Amino acid sequence: MVKILQWIFGKKTNAQVEVRNNMKKFLIVGLGNIGEQYSNTRHNVGFAILDHFAKKEGLSFETQKLGDIALFKFKGRTFIFLKPSTFMNLSGKAVKYWLEKEKILLENLLIVTDDLNLPFGSFRLKNKGRDGGHNGLKDIQDKLNTTKYNRFRFGISDSFGIGRQTDYVLDEWSEEELQKLPERLDKSVALIKSFGLAGINNTMNTFNGK
Repeated sequence: MVKILQWIFGKKTNAQVEVRNNMKKFLIVGLGNIGEQYSNTRHNVGFAILDHFAKKEGLSFETQKLGDIALFKFKGRTFIFLKPSTFMNLSGKAVKYWLEKEKILLENLLIVTDDLNLPFGSFRLKNKGRDGGHNGLKDIQDKLNTTKYNRFRFGISDSFGIGRQTDYVLDEWSEEELQKLPERLDKSVALIKSFGLAGINNTMNTFNGK
C-alpha cells in the first residue's frame, strides 16, 4: 500500500515539475517570408528582430520541421525562437506544431510582426486582438482557433500611395529607416527578454508606444 501511495504521489510530483518547466518555456515567432529577395524588406521585420537577437547572443538557427529554430537560455527561462518556412500567409501551421511539440503554454507564445498602422519603429504589445488585415496573424488565429495570444507589432508606417500597399511592405527599408533600425532592434531584444522575465503586462507598460 505504501509503495502504491508513493507511486501515485510520485506521478503527481512529476506532473507538477513538468507544468513548472513548461511555465518557463517561451515560443518567440518572427513572421516573414523565406528567400533572399525578402530578407531586407519591411514585411520581414519579424525575421530581422530574431536574427538581431541571435547575433547579439551568439545563437545559431537550425533548419527543422516547418522553420528555423534557435534556443536561448536566460535566467532560468528557455526561449525557443522560430522563423517559419511556410511563408507569411501560412504561419499558423508552424506555430501550432511547435507549440504542441514543445508543450508550450499559449500565454508563453509571442508573435513578432510588422504593422502598417504604427509609425516606423514604434511598438505595440497586446495579449489579444484581431488580425488587423495581417494575413500571417489571420492564419495563426485560424490554426489556434483563438484571438487570445500575445503579439508584438513593430511599426513600419503607412507611407505609401493608393494601391501600393503590397509593393511598400515587400520593398526594402529606406536609407533613413536603416539609420534608425539598429536602435529599434536593440530595443526589440530588450522587449522579448522582458516578456519572458517580467510577463506580458509589465512588458506592455514598459515598452508600448516607446
